[in-house]
Amino acid sequence: MKILVPVKRVIDYNVKVRVKADESGVDLTNVKMALNPFCEIAVEEAVRLKEAGQATEVVVVSIGSKAVQEQLRTALALGADRAIQLETEAELDSLQVAKLLHKLLEKEQPELVIIGKQAIDSDNNQTGQMLAALAGIGQGTFASKVELTPDSKVQVTREVDGGLQTVELSLPAVVSTDLRLNEPRYASLPNIMKAKRKPLEVIPADSLGVALTSNVKLLKVAAPAGRSGGIVVESVTELVDKLKNEAKVIQ
Repeated sequence: MKILVPVKRVIDYNVKVRVKADESGVDLTNVKMALNPFCEIAVEEAVRLKEAGQATEVVVVSIGSKAVQEQLRTALALGADRAIQLETEAELDSLQVAKLLHKLLEKEQPELVIIGKQAIDSDNNQTGQMLAALAGIGQGTFASKVELTPDSKVQVTREVDGGLQTVELSLPAVVSTDLRLNEPRYASLPNIMKAKRKPLEVIPADSLGVALTSNVKLLKVAAPAGRSGGIVVESVTELVDKLKNEAKVIQ
């Protein structure tokens, strides 16, 4: 069974994000970039399925400029077998990404797609669902547990408001990963060296027949408003008074 894992290059989650002075976007100058955390979880789950003998090949794919090859090599060091870069300099929205991945699905014919539920930069949580809809296959979102069954199906346990929900999907299917699915491993030095020799294919994104002009226009990026300091109150009566008359969060 072949598993396809889309991954994304994002600002490292430990880095404090800075907004450009003209509010046209986020300042990426000399900023450390990394593999999106939810994508790391997706790669880890795919590698575990391969290690368990339930998958034969793990293919990772990323969309973007040559810079994304760094994150693809990281995924290869974590255990993926080969990588594909869909090369483009364009800023893409979720639907365009899903359409490109759909074209790749038609080419690669994976039985399972494991994708992070969202990227920590855009936070859209859309690509996995759009990809499943375009491909006309089942989807299991926010997975906290993934199990392949002997009858070529996948059971996905999801966290919902009332507890846990388990859905069973016929393969091929799309599964999006939640935080509690697993704990990604660290890439060892020998595996980092081996990753340099693993195949990485570069495909021009515009050769797949997808319009790369985004329909989404970025108007402004602004930093969150600063928070005022807290105060200490002397009594419950004073607390209620401030919540009612100053914060205005109670009637």
